[in-house]
Amino acid sequence: MSRRLTLVLGGARSGKSHHAEQLALQCAGPVTYIATAREGDEEMQLRVALHRARRPEQWALVEEPTRLAEVLYTHAQHGGCVLVDCVTLWLNNLLFSGHHEYPETGLITPPEAWTTEIDALLTALPLLPGEVILVSNEIGLGVVPMGAITRFYVDELGRLNQRLAALADNVHLLVAGIPMVAKGPALGTAS
Repeated sequence: MSRRLTLVLGGARSGKSHHAEQLALQCAGPVTYIATAREGDEEMQLRVALHRARRPEQWALVEEPTRLAEVLYTHAQHGGCVLVDCVTLWLNNLLFSGHHEYPETGLITPPEAWTTEIDALLTALPLLPGEVILVSNEIGLGVVPMGAITRFYVDELGRLNQRLAALADNVHLLVAGIPMVAKGPALGTAS
């Protein structure tokens, strides 16, 4: 297959990144790992270090917190695999780029880059060659969050995940480390 898009969804610590990495290991060609995290505080630095330690040395690494479509166009290739970890942090980076402040109540107006970058990603995905694996959190399954900006973010990530799932050939949902197929062939079968 010249093009395949897989979306790996799950909650926090559900095993979605590990599952996505296992899918990428099955790719016969070169793998490029696109990390969207910004290192930030000590906790985030530890999470980044754990992800780095798990990745094979031969995988190329691109660290890009906001311009996801641009790096996908650059690194997606026939016979290769690009793994993006993760859409959740990328969307957060867009929302808080430029140090925007948001009200506690009322309507939220995201920065201009928000719509531009989301549209660019959704335009790019169907055009990319090779295998693309996207990791994203499914965060809207629990309590309705307090604060306008948090509700906005949860709602928008849910909407984006729906749009990504519609474009995807495969959608895997991770629960307690167990992958379930939400869209596409059963795990372990050819696709």
